[in-house]
Amino acid sequence: MQKFRVEITEIAESDVQEIFDYIAKDKPSAANKWIEEIEHQISSLEKFPLRCPVIDESQEIGREYRHIVYGDYRTIFRVDRQKVIILRVIHGSRLIVHT
Repeated sequence: MQKFRVEITEIAESDVQEIFDYIAKDKPSAANKWIEEIEHQISSLEKFPLRCPVIDESQEIGREYRHIVYGDYRTIFRVDRQKVIILRVIHGSRLIVHT
C-alpha cells in the first residue's frame, strides 16, 4: 500500500489554533474533541488521500485541491506525488483563494 507523507503549512497550523481557541472559549471539551478529530483526519491522509473530493474552487484556481470535512470545517490540501500538503483549515462557508 502506498503511503503519503503529510505536511502541514504554517497557515494551516495557525488556522487550527485559531479555531480551537474560538471553540474553547465557550466549550473546552468540544474544542478538545474537535482537535482530536482534525488530527485523526489529517493523519488518515497518509493512506488514500485521493478518496477525498476535489473542491469546486479548483477550476478557478487552476490547480487540483481536495478537502476533507468535519462538522463546519474543511481541511484543504493538495497531493504532490508522495506528499499531501495541508494548506488551510477553514469554515465550510468560506472559499479559498490561490494558496
